[in-house]
Amino acid sequence: MTATQLWLVRHGESTANVLATEAQRAGAEAIAVTHRDADVPLSDAGTQQAEALGRWLASAETTPEAVWSSPYLRAQQTIAIALEGAGTDLPILVDERLRDRELGILDALTSHGVDVRLPEEAARRRWLGKFYYRPPGGESWTDVVLRVRSFLRDLDDSASDGRPVLIAAHDAVVMVFLYVCLGWSERELLDFISTHTVLNASVTRLSRKPGSSRWTLDVFSHDDHLEALGVPVTKHGSDSDVQPR
Repeated sequence: MTATQLWLVRHGESTANVLATEAQRAGAEAIAVTHRDADVPLSDAGTQQAEALGRWLASAETTPEAVWSSPYLRAQQTIAIALEGAGTDLPILVDERLRDRELGILDALTSHGVDVRLPEEAARRRWLGKFYYRPPGGESWTDVVLRVRSFLRDLDDSASDGRPVLIAAHDAVVMVFLYVCLGWSERELLDFISTHTVLNASVTRLSRKPGSSRWTLDVFSHDDHLEALGVPVTKHGSDSDVQPR
């Protein structure tokens, strides 16, 4: 059998999310991150969000068949806290293809910082467009697409009992899952990104009929579990190429 339900979870708010938003508002050139991207932990609010996610999992009508996570700390922390809160002892399967998009030389710079420090790169991005631009040492969105396509192929080769597959990852990765599963064009993806944000610790659900290759978007960025417990709902968008997520 192949997977018929995907629950895509964005990690809870990270310390880098907070610092990036502060730097952008202040008009700073760089973000004062103290960890490499893979080691960025959750903020206090992010921990609360992960706990609320666990309450949601505990109340869900079905339990996941399998749980996958990005190798990055913030994603693994989010899903570990949630599973513990839900009383679920499923193992967390880590796959590097679910990691966040790598930004290369743009890492830890704000949009203003790129314009000031790397004007040629800023111009190159404007020329190539968000979807195809690959910063030196980093990845384009299409590179992430290749990772997600590979992951989905392997997921379909594994046994499935029809229950949801839970995936903890990042906002760009969630958006790419939508692009691949829904058969979007570049323009459809960019239009959607321009008006939608994957909230921290939100759940996006996709489903399809057995044997079908085309998915349906059932719910995007569900966050009722956060609001129900009075947990902060945080919106740290990814439309900029230069904010760590």
